[in-house]
Order: sequence, then C-alpha cells, then structure tokens
Amino acid sequence: MEPPVPSALVPPRVVALALGALLFLLLATCGSCAIPASFNVSDFTADPNWEAARATWYGAPTGAGPDDNGGACGFKNVNLPPFSAMTSCGNEPLFKDGKGCGSCYQIRCQQHPACSGNPETVIITDMNYYPVAKYHFDLSGTAFGAMAKPGRNDELRHAGIIDIQFKRVPCYYPGQKVTFHVEVGSNPVYFAVLVEFEDGDGDVVQVDLMEANSGSWTPMRESWGSIWRLDSDHRLTAPFSLRITNESGKTLVANQVIPANWTPNTYYRSMVQYNWLSAAAHHNNSVSSHHNNSVSLWLISLVLVSYCCMGPSH
Repeated sequence: MEPPVPSALVPPRVVALALGALLFLLLATCGSCAIPASFNVSDFTADPNWEAARATWYGAPTGAGPDDNGGACGFKNVNLPPFSAMTSCGNEPLFKDGKGCGSCYQIRCQQHPACSGNPETVIITDMNYYPVAKYHFDLSGTAFGAMAKPGRNDELRHAGIIDIQFKRVPCYYPGQKVTFHVEVGSNPVYFAVLVEFEDGDGDVVQVDLMEANSGSWTPMRESWGSIWRLDSDHRLTAPFSLRITNESGKTLVANQVIPANWTPNTYYRSMVQYNWLSAAAHHNNSVSSHHNNSVSLWLISLVLVSYCCMGPSH
C-alpha cells in the first residue's frame, strides 16, 4: 500500500561507501596518521532514515490482530482491504493518544535468520498498553509474518519478539476518498464520526463541523481513537460539512458530506482526498537533508584527516 516515494539521485548509502573508500585510501597513504578520536565510521554508514524498534504479534497467526477486526482506533473490518490485515498496535509515541491512528510505517527485520530484510507497510489501528521498548509495534500475525523470507512466516512468528527498524511513510489508498462513519448513538444533539482512509499523513488531529446555513465551524473533540464527537446545546441542523486537519497542519473540507437524512451506523464517502505526492515530496526533502548532512560530515572528516597527514600549508 506504500506509494513510490521519490528518492535522491544518488542514494546516501552509495555516497557514504564511496567517501569511506576515499577516506581509507587517504589514511593508507598517510600511514601513521590516526583518525580523530571522536570519529566513528558507523555514524556515517548507518542508514539515517530508519529507527530501531521491537516487534511482537497477537491474535491469529494469519489474522488482523483483534478478534473483532477492530481496535482502539475505532476502525472496522481491518482484515479487509484497504487495511488487508497489515495492521499494528503502537505504544504511545506511535499511537499518540489516538492522533497517530491511521499513520503508516515501513518496517523491516534483518537479524533473525527468517527475516527477508524487505520493508513492509503497516497502519496503526490499535493501542499497545505494555511496551517492551521505546518504540514497540505489536503487529497482526499477518504483518509480522510478512517480514519473513518466502515460506518462513511461521518460523519468524515463533520467534515471538524481534528487533526491527521502522520509518514513517505517506499513506496511499488507491481509489479511496476520505470516508466518515456516523457512529451508533448519534442523535440530533450528539454527533460522533469516525474518519478514515486519509492519504499522506494518514492521521487526523482536529475535526470541525459546520451546520447547514450556519457559515461557522464548531470544533469537535476527540472521543477515542479516530472517532470525533460534538455534544451540542441545541438540535443540530444537517446537512453537515466536515473539516479535517492532519498532523502536518493541512486541512480538507468535505462540503455537506453528511446529508440531511443521515442515520447512525452508516458510512458517508466524501469527494475529497489529501495529495500523497506532496507528503512524499516532504519525506524526500527530509531524506535529502539527512543525505546532505552525512556528506558534509564526511567532507569535514576528510579535511581533518588531510590536515593531520600533511599539516598546514606554509
């Protein structure tokens, strides 16, 4: 489900290796010169875009996690497309008290013999209450097994807990528009709605509602997960327009997406969607920034070693 994220023209790892070779030749030529004590080659050859985490799994080995195919975000039927059981609980730095619901991450494992090393994309749909690391992905059995080499899914799942790497990526739901589910219990003075299928950040940090002919927005408050609610002091007049804001601060307005004859426990599909390409471009700029910083540090180190070997010019 991950879109093709634009990459730098020359991958950072290639540049790091090339500069590392140059540094090695320079040191070999200098002979007795020492690398400065603070210089650590691993600081520059490690991929700066991946972070360390630990992963476990729960539920059925080939399931979506929760027995009811839901979770603490309020999403429903996460065993079906577009979630397709590639889901995860996140501890607080990932779940973010519900505001991380719907965010997408690439994960990969490399240390276990059954690991493929290939990245897989998962969506945060649930809360991890008992973390075993700073970042803890409690994956569905399906998502955990997806990190394995072909035919070794069960072998990897038998490991139980493994070290992984992760990075945030833009979400992409081909053919989908932002969708709202009016929750059970909604009535003329209480309105609750689940927001899902947002491209780009994938998350929602604020929802506002505009009643028919009002011309003004009323802030809703987070109920739980990705469900937002409005407790009104008067009977609400539909149709409703809904405005959502994602973590990047970008807003979308779904005009009159909730009709006058709305009913609880019903999905209403909007005609709007975030542009995941802009999110991918933002991600690429971050990658380029890491790349440029690494190159700059390598060049500085080369200058220092050259100075050590040859001394200042006279």
